[in-house]
Parts: sequence; C-alpha cells; structure tokens
Amino acid sequence: MTNIGVAKREKKQGRVAAYLERNRATDDNYLLKRDVSRIAVGIFTTVLLFGLCFLIVQPLLHQFSNSIMSRNDLLDPTVIAIPREPTTDHYRLAANLMNYWPNFGAMVDGGFTPDVDTSTFGGILTAPFQLWEYMTGYFGSLLNTIWITALVSVLQIVACTLVAYGFARFDFPLKKFWFACVILTVLVPPQVIRVPMFLNFRFFDFFGLLSIFGEPLMLTGTLSGYLLLSVTAMGLRNGLYIFMLRQYFRNMPKELEESAWVDGCGKLKTFVKIMLPDAVPMLVSCFLFAFVWQWTDGFFTSMFLRGYGVMAVQMSALGETFAFHHIQQVAAATGTHGLRPDLALIEAMISTGVLIGIVPIILIYLVAQRFFVESIGQSGIKM
Repeated sequence: MTNIGVAKREKKQGRVAAYLERNRATDDNYLLKRDVSRIAVGIFTTVLLFGLCFLIVQPLLHQFSNSIMSRNDLLDPTVIAIPREPTTDHYRLAANLMNYWPNFGAMVDGGFTPDVDTSTFGGILTAPFQLWEYMTGYFGSLLNTIWITALVSVLQIVACTLVAYGFARFDFPLKKFWFACVILTVLVPPQVIRVPMFLNFRFFDFFGLLSIFGEPLMLTGTLSGYLLLSVTAMGLRNGLYIFMLRQYFRNMPKELEESAWVDGCGKLKTFVKIMLPDAVPMLVSCFLFAFVWQWTDGFFTSMFLRGYGVMAVQMSALGETFAFHHIQQVAAATGTHGLRPDLALIEAMISTGVLIGIVPIILIYLVAQRFFVESIGQSGIKM
C-alpha cells in the first residue's frame, strides 16, 4: 500500500510539474491565468445560483415549517424552524375550509334541482352556464380550478396562436398599429381599466342588439364573461402570448409554407399541418404560463369567478374563514363569543393553504418541463 501511495504522489507531482512547464512556455503565464479565471467564474456562478435558489426555496421551506407546527410550537418563541410537535392537522382543516375535494355525494343525496332562469332572452343564452354553475358547487375548489383554468388557458392559447400567426405571416392595413395595441395590453396593467371593464360586462350589450330583445346581459360574476375575453385574446396576459408566438412563427423558414402551397395546401391547412406541429414546445410553454397565472390570478377571478369557489378565491379568504371557524368552535365549547385565534395560527393556516394550492402547479411543471425548456432554446426575439 505504501508503494502504491508513493507512486500516486509522484504521478501527481509529475502532472503539476508538467503543467507549470507548459505555463512557463506561454506568454505572460496565460495558461495559469486562464484556469484561475475559469475557477473564479465557476465559484461565482455557483454562489449566485445557490443564492437565487435559496431566495426561491426559503419562503416555501418557511411555509412548510409553519404548516406542520402545532399550536404550542407556534406560540413558543424558542421554536424557529424545526417543530417539536409536528402535526398534519392544519392540512386537514385547510382542505376542509377551502372545500378542496369534490363532494358529489351531497349533490346526489340532496337531489338534482338546478335553479336555471329562462324567463328572459339573456337567461336562455346563458342557461348552460347557469346549469354548470349549479354543478360546480359540488366539485370542490381543486376540481373547479382545474377545469376552469384548463378551459380558459386552452381558449386563450388557441385565440392567441391565430392572432400571432396573422401578425407573423400576413399583411393587412394598420398592421403595426394593431401590434402596438397588443404591446400596450402587456404594458398597461389591467387594474387601470378595471372600472370601464366592470361596467362593460355588468351591462353587456353587443352594439345595442340585446336591448332590442330584452335587456343587457350581466356577465360579471359569470364564467361566460371570462370565456368571452379568452376567445377574443383579451384575457390575462394574452398580449404576451401573442408576442411570444409571433416571434416564434417569424423565425420559422418561409420555405416550409411555400413548399406546402406548391403541394396544394391552403393557408389554413398549411397552418394546421405544417406550422402548429413544429410550434408545440412554444404552445406548451404559453399554456403553462397561462395555466399558472390563471391559477393564482386575483383580478379577473374577483370580477368573473368569485362564485365558483376557485383556488385563488379560497386562498385569499382562508385567513378570515379560519378565524370565523375558530370563533364558532370556541363559542360552542365555552360560550365565549368573538374570540379570534392567534395571528400565528392564522399565518400557519394561510401557509398550509398556499402549499396545498400550489401542489398541482408543481406536478404540471414536472410533467411538461421538457417542452418548456425546449421552447426556451428554440425561441428567439426578432423584431
């Protein structure tokens, strides 16, 4: 063993001596400076990435720590991050308060008696949405959020893809002006137009035609209003999706379309058969963006989806819901009314609700991350 160790040490010393000899042969110790700079850049990059990862992961770790702490741990100032009495009671209570899981049994036991108003022309138009809204009361916030978010995201991506392809490949009057309007939808916060948007959908009247048959529709608080925004590419951050897809289509070779036209394909068939299959990674990325942003959106949700029990509404109200639940429990047990829970308990409940709310998003990203990374590598910015 000793001979082997001596041989290894001599071999290592020989490599070092050879390296120093090559370095002396270069001008101004170029070899040593190059390797030292590479090592320094590697260390800096590692520290920077570690810091960024810590900034992202640390809040989640803090919330997870709060979510598994018992009441004694939360009120004990000596307990910082690791609980002495870990518990999962917060998760069961948060899921119950958020109406997280579906409850189809209640719909069956209570009888299927939807309240659908068809007495007016607007009621007839919105009857399917009224029926679906009745059923969503039994779906639970998780299932409600999944199907509403998926439906809205798909409609937005379909509309944005058509608009983006038109901007990328066709010439029409005022093309640059309309594209500038698209960019404005990205730059201008939707809160700026909250009041006119609310009034427009509260008294929705398509060029005064609906007033002829009855009265304007009230689309606020209904899914139909948000679907109308989605199919017209005016939903949440749709301008950004149009811009991303336009850049992608512009970077695709025009020879592909010209070859398809020579073979007898029309413009629509060329778009469906040639352009869309190649744009799948970018479409998946835009769908992920739309899904995640819609999942946590509070602006459009408060205007159109407040009555559907989606995750964003449930998470935003979880603190007050828990406080009301605690007051009721204390009143039933002791007869004392109005006793609110400690702030630490409310914070723990909110942390728990946030964690169970983002789990589906993490799972979706893990499944679709290959398309997401591929789209980033293939996309480019070309004005």
